[in-house]
Amino acid sequence: MNHQWESLPAGIREQADGYVLQDRLMYAVRTVREAGRAQGLGLNEAQDLIAARYEHFGDRVARTPDSPVDLDSLAARAAGLPGRVVAVEAVWDGDTVHDWFVELLAITDAPAGEHRLATIYWGTAVRALGDTVSGPLDPHAALATRAGSALATHLGVPFHFASPAKPDDEAPRWRP
Repeated sequence: MNHQWESLPAGIREQADGYVLQDRLMYAVRTVREAGRAQGLGLNEAQDLIAARYEHFGDRVARTPDSPVDLDSLAARAAGLPGRVVAVEAVWDGDTVHDWFVELLAITDAPAGEHRLATIYWGTAVRALGDTVSGPLDPHAALATRAGSALATHLGVPFHFASPAKPDDEAPRWRP
């Protein structure tokens, strides 16, 4: 793999490393893939090369901060929303970068009634929960359930998570 990296022009390697250090994964992958396409470098190889660069830089990468999931932070965000919060909901989503993750939402009675309070990635959950994760739920589902339930209780509204045990971005949504 090092051979593939070294075969890229120095300017491309420098640009990709700059994106990695800024935690801009997709930009780094795109840069490497576009420049390496003529050499037969595919998407999977570009992703592997960039993953190796993340590993190379380690703690020097300016990671995108985790969403706060403590009760005080979530309550403050909910208090600043238009309208009255009528429910707290956790829903699965996913992408090619993070795989599955959970969105913690506040549902309000205002016209734009759905508001993202936090995005809970697997790594976010592992860092937040530490060694306390046990049971059938993935860490991000466990954290979303814990944080969402606490906020719903605090606000005196229902908490809904239709599919905590299995990622499903088409699970039934909360309805009043």
